[in-house]
Amino acid sequence: MSSLTYFNEIQSLLGRLDGQQENIKKAAEKCAEAIKSGNWVRMFGSGHSVIPTMDCFPRYGGYVGWYPIMDPRLMWTTVSGFGGAEELIWLERQEGYADMFLRHNQWNAQDVCIVFSHGGQNAAPVEVAQAAKRDGLFVIAVTSMENHNNRAATHSTGQKIGDVADLVLDNCVSPEDAVVPIEGVIGNVGGTSTVSVILLIQSLVAETAAILSKQGYYVKPFASPNVQGISKTHNDEVNLEFRARVKETNSRT
Repeated sequence: MSSLTYFNEIQSLLGRLDGQQENIKKAAEKCAEAIKSGNWVRMFGSGHSVIPTMDCFPRYGGYVGWYPIMDPRLMWTTVSGFGGAEELIWLERQEGYADMFLRHNQWNAQDVCIVFSHGGQNAAPVEVAQAAKRDGLFVIAVTSMENHNNRAATHSTGQKIGDVADLVLDNCVSPEDAVVPIEGVIGNVGGTSTVSVILLIQSLVAETAAILSKQGYYVKPFASPNVQGISKTHNDEVNLEFRARVKETNSRT
């Protein structure tokens, strides 16, 4: 069964990702430092790499301190036409676009920046990582190290996001990404990189919260109102905390 093949591949991926625990811990220590000091962990991805930023915050289990940097022109909002895949793929490869986009972004040197890109080569993620690095942020790349080690850079600077980053989390996925061969079909089906990066970002969220707890800083995550013990105002309080942090950090810039 092809579905069983995919399940087996994911189980194998989980085993490989276990080797990232040390780097997850290092990343979580930097994220905890930023969040505890009232700053942000900024996250960026384009194409399907926007998914881990959307799955981190705001959602149940996510807490204030994580900040997705999203551009609707770099997200697959439709199959074709305005905001379609063809336009996105073209745009994320155009050098200089990310710098224009980031004119509307505010961050500071005490923030952390996480950039997601399976290939690690397109202009948009490379230039976001470069901009964060120039501004003094600690940069974490989440990418395929197999891609990084074996694929040539396409950006004019000769850099991939792994070259820019202070720390790399390997998604442990092959360059092809899809893993299930089908008889008569050219190319595999069943992508795995999204599964990998969701596991990595949620592991990082959990590890960061644990580190903060040991330091006496207890995060307040969004929670389902159906859970026993969650007050009716719980999520309102999370939103208030978020807006207060935005106001405070914006006043510093």
